[in-house]
Amino acid sequence: MRYQLHYKTKQFFFVLIKLSIVVAAFYFIYIKLANNSALYFSEFIDFSTKNNVFSLKNILFLLFLTTFNWFFEILKWKTLVASIKKITFKSAFEQSLAALTTSLFTPNRIGEYGAKAIYFSSPFRKRIMLINLISNMLQMSITVIFGVIGLLFLVSNHDTHINYYKLLIILFIGLTGIILIVFGFRKSSFSIKGFSFEKIRNFILTFSKQKLILGFTYALIRYLIFSFQFYFLLRIFKVDIDYLSAMYFITSMYFLASIIPSISIFDAVIKGSVAVYIFSFWGVNELVILSITTFMWLLNFVLPSIIGSYYVLNFKLPKSDNKL
Repeated sequence: MRYQLHYKTKQFFFVLIKLSIVVAAFYFIYIKLANNSALYFSEFIDFSTKNNVFSLKNILFLLFLTTFNWFFEILKWKTLVASIKKITFKSAFEQSLAALTTSLFTPNRIGEYGAKAIYFSSPFRKRIMLINLISNMLQMSITVIFGVIGLLFLVSNHDTHINYYKLLIILFIGLTGIILIVFGFRKSSFSIKGFSFEKIRNFILTFSKQKLILGFTYALIRYLIFSFQFYFLLRIFKVDIDYLSAMYFITSMYFLASIIPSISIFDAVIKGSVAVYIFSFWGVNELVILSITTFMWLLNFVLPSIIGSYYVLNFKLPKSDNKL
């Protein structure tokens, strides 16, 4: 009887945690939409309606791009995880969207690491967290590569009023700090959840090169899809800009926004602020850019996280008899 009561208590708290995650995610979405002083939601709806954004043709195409954006993210996750345990596309879909919902209100989506790891039994969890790190590193590498190229085009074609001397000093200090931190980790017994820096490095270096190439390819396709989605919205809002010019603005924006620590729920605010600054060099109206970044956030974060909330609520702990 006591055991049964203890089990029911654990089950109750487990359900309560899942409900809390979903309620927190929906609450933060509501706060972002209702209390955004930069762009009131009613203003966003009115402005988008006037620009015919909500036409069936536009909405279907935008949803088509969002679907393929997440299709390649899920495919990337499925491919990388297969190095230690094969999972179905359906499982990868569930894990990716549930992790998005769980991480929506955590700094830099850090909650995603634990959310994905908990889908696997204990022997797998440490390596799953490292695979998630690799997945994010692949996506970030694409953002950095395209972002640096975009910034070079931006500063060479527009007077950005950047103090290059100060910028070089900041970059030098930042690079020196990274080198010192990495060197310090290598010389110390520093560890993350039982993984020393050396073990993390070895895990990444010995990871399947074929899967890394596939993961990098999927990350690249993803990047091209959501960048084009941003460009498509620019055209809907009647911004007169060609694709190549738009791309060096968009890539610069994503690069600068990605290096700013944030809570995912404020991702639209940060990208919006950076985008307003970047696109000001092309003379794009601030309301247009804020509306586009809000749309991008709704399509690629809010919509998938709503679907993910279903999987959070129906989540069950994995059986402990998974074989290595």
